[in-house]
Amino acid sequence: MNESVGVLGKKLGMTQIFEDNGTVVPVTIVQAGPCTVLQVKTEDTRDGYNAIQLGFGEQKAQRVTKAERTHAAKAGLENPPRHIGEIRLSKKDVASYEVGATVGADVFSPGDYVDVIGISKGRGFAGVMKRFNFQGFIRSHGTHEFFRHGGSIGTRLTPGHVTKGRKMPGHMGSEQVTVQNMVVARIDTERNLVYIRGGVPGPKGAIVTVRKAVKR
Repeated sequence: MNESVGVLGKKLGMTQIFEDNGTVVPVTIVQAGPCTVLQVKTEDTRDGYNAIQLGFGEQKAQRVTKAERTHAAKAGLENPPRHIGEIRLSKKDVASYEVGATVGADVFSPGDYVDVIGISKGRGFAGVMKRFNFQGFIRSHGTHEFFRHGGSIGTRLTPGHVTKGRKMPGHMGSEQVTVQNMVVARIDTERNLVYIRGGVPGPKGAIVTVRKAVKR
């Protein structure tokens, strides 16, 4: 198995499995592929880095441009992929892939540590208590309509403006999140399913990237 490898997939939802000793383990099921290698990039070419470009899913050819149809046809695909992503690899590992190859759940094994990258659920406009876990104000005599406010946001004349990075109400969620060092609990190679301990970013049906842990 390559030291650095990854795959695109779809989050199907969460369930629980039982270990041999009866312990209940919450897991997230990810349909990992099958993905098709659309392009192999190396640092020796004009790309300047080592990576493979993967395509996941499919869509009607009429929905994409002619350039995208040609790019998919070079990998032997009749229909262009719906989702495209890249996986950074080492120079040694990238040499083992070629255009048109298929990557699926079999690149992982139970017990592997992986990083899962996805777009978190959008929560809309949120206040500081929900967004940043502010404590809020005491609910005693004298506090009036100020229970969930954020408090002071700056000073007077000096510096005379709100500092950058001040935690304030705003849009929450719907941003890229990486959960590191998650453990693969089970693999179903026939259906390309990967069972990952714990929860991963995004709602059901979200597209996620599962790769070997980079800090393990």
